[in-house]
Amino acid sequence: MRRGDSARLTTPDLVLLSLLAERPMHGYDANLELERREVRHWAGISRPQVYYSLKKLAKAGLIRGVEGGEPASGPERQIFEISGKGKKAMADALERPDWTTQRERPPFLTWMVLSWQARPGVLEKQIRRRREFLQEELRQEETTLRSVLEEVGHPYHEAVWAVKLMIAQFKAELKWLEELSRQAHRRASALHPAYASGRK
Repeated sequence: MRRGDSARLTTPDLVLLSLLAERPMHGYDANLELERREVRHWAGISRPQVYYSLKKLAKAGLIRGVEGGEPASGPERQIFEISGKGKKAMADALERPDWTTQRERPPFLTWMVLSWQARPGVLEKQIRRRREFLQEELRQEETTLRSVLEEVGHPYHEAVWAVKLMIAQFKAELKWLEELSRQAHRRASALHPAYASGRK
């Protein structure tokens, strides 16, 4: 790739490059492995994106077909492996500063800011729904963590750290929701609102 092209590698591209760095596989196998690892919980990558990325990466020379594959059958059955060029592009992309300087905008946070317009009782109802959702997600992630630990055999692996981060985030929000529930009945309008005047 030309200088700076690593900045154009998308998340699906990088997930696939990382997968193919482990072992050669075709698109169908890649999708099965992404499902098994529940990758879609932490990276937005759909089944069609897998095949789109495979074509894109192959065209850019970041992956190559493996001898014995079936090129006529397309990316679904053509076996690919990462190239030296692909390893370099992935390493370059992982050094970009934007990985560490992004701020999440969760939908519930947006809802919270707008919730003063909701009907009476909706705040408490939505807090309860959010809590139930997070409790179920927490249970699933704790099950996933046990499974990952069994597979990798030690706690010093990126998959373990990623799942532990999600568990910590769920627990932190659940604690915050408990406090919010206690304070919900005291919600009031701003005492000293300030507005942009638009005057110069």
